[in-house]
Amino acid sequence: MADPSIKCTTREYTNRTFTLLVIVLSTFFSITAFAQDSSIPRTAEGKPDFNGIWQAINTANYNIEPHAADFSPVVEMGAIGAIRAGLGIVVGGEIPYTPEARAQQQANKADWLANDPLVKCYMPGIPRANYLPWPFQIIQSTDHIIMAYEFASASRIVYVDQPDYEAPILSWMGHNLAHFEGDTLVIEVTDQLPDTWFDHAGNHHSDALRVTERYTHMGPNVLMYEATLEDPNVYTEPWTVRFPLYRRLDENMQLLEFKCVEFTEELLYGHLRKQPDED
Repeated sequence: MADPSIKCTTREYTNRTFTLLVIVLSTFFSITAFAQDSSIPRTAEGKPDFNGIWQAINTANYNIEPHAADFSPVVEMGAIGAIRAGLGIVVGGEIPYTPEARAQQQANKADWLANDPLVKCYMPGIPRANYLPWPFQIIQSTDHIIMAYEFASASRIVYVDQPDYEAPILSWMGHNLAHFEGDTLVIEVTDQLPDTWFDHAGNHHSDALRVTERYTHMGPNVLMYEATLEDPNVYTEPWTVRFPLYRRLDENMQLLEFKCVEFTEELLYGHLRKQPDED
């Protein structure tokens, strides 16, 4: 007959071995997780650090939906002004417009050179500001984040972990409130003017638009940007855009001035100029 003490000793040995294995695995996964997080730049408070100059590399400013190459709206520009093809940034490929809103988008697109607010140097709104072919800078502090855009010297102030309050008026760049979900920066953007478009293709919204932005580090020099858009006046359901943002690593990189108002004065106000007398 086997000695009962041996059975007890064997059981204890098995339990201790299992416990040791659990500790080793836990330590391994903790070290692995820490190693992954260590690639993310962090502030002194331990939050992900988004400071820097960033830029998208895509053709979404022409059309956020998938699109083929197309003729320039100005024939004299030839290939220089032609519209590049693009895979789009809309998750699923197509914006879920109501039939009336899709018809409006097509009408906008038919004469976009005359109607796109960006042509007139109006501020681009969100999310368009983030995928224009111009860089933008993020300046991050504990309570506020400033986003400065090269195009039209547009900017916005993002309030971090601060009480919600009603925006006094609608604005081009909206009312911006932020919080962190783990290592993701989440910004809720509301109260935007309905005048902005998402691209040259006439994709549009109303003043009921709500944009939920998510910025997540994919490494020290790449952010994954995602924005979910809700507007019951224009879309049948919420939809999302997604694309990477790349840190500009150029030597002495900085935002340069692109105060485009002076480039649009003749377009907007040329008809108001006094004509010289014929005499």
